[in-house]
Amino acid sequence: MMGRIESVFEKKGTTAFIGFAVAGDPDKETSVRIAKALIDGGTDILEFGVPLSDPVADGPTIQRADDRALAAGTKPDTIFAIVREVRAYSEVPIVFLTYYNTIYRRGIDKFYREAHEAGVDGILVADMPVEESDEVVAVAQKYGIDPIFLITQTTIGERMDTIVSRARGYLYLVAVLGVTGARRTVSPEALELLARVRNHTSLPLALGFGISTPEHAAICRKAGADGVIVGSAIVDIVEKNLGNPAAMEKKLRGYVAEMKNATGP
Repeated sequence: MMGRIESVFEKKGTTAFIGFAVAGDPDKETSVRIAKALIDGGTDILEFGVPLSDPVADGPTIQRADDRALAAGTKPDTIFAIVREVRAYSEVPIVFLTYYNTIYRRGIDKFYREAHEAGVDGILVADMPVEESDEVVAVAQKYGIDPIFLITQTTIGERMDTIVSRARGYLYLVAVLGVTGARRTVSPEALELLARVRNHTSLPLALGFGISTPEHAAICRKAGADGVIVGSAIVDIVEKNLGNPAAMEKKLRGYVAEMKNATGP
């Protein structure tokens, strides 16, 4: 049976829009509303960041979202409850972006079992080297969760082949060196990375970090990206509308619709 993530990338002639939000930001109820707004706007895959006090891969916009979520008391139990509510609303694939310590403290088997039971389809562990991923990949496969990996511009040779051999669902290609955050342009290096990784795998390739405008999305689509991942631009809309959830939802739906229009039918 085809998984939910695989089904998204079966659609030919389009680039999937992967929308990111921090789970629990600014609180549980609003987080569910944000997720639903992203889905209603046309998000193909929903990526939830699991909040951490020191998210080393994230820029200031997402760090502030993590801080808001943690201040609201967000814990793994909260996040799984959010996923269950979203899963009851939609069959859109749900992916976690998390850090290893969060999984380790919960217990690797327990974390993945609970994620599976809630309706999570894939998990990316941002700070887990592929060389140390044996146990996590085995547990992910046990529960039918796609282990998703990052590939950066510095990933080469044998290491890339190892990542490709373990990854499922799609590969997250980091479009820039540095942390998350909106940029003015899609760098030539990002498009070169896309072409280079394509020579190593037939897995879907999604570009993230710094992508924020329909123009960026169109460039990625033209270059052959199977997906674009947008986080900071979404979280920025959340942050600017914290006092007006209805306006927040409307702007999120409109933003995603614009991005989807740029990535194809």
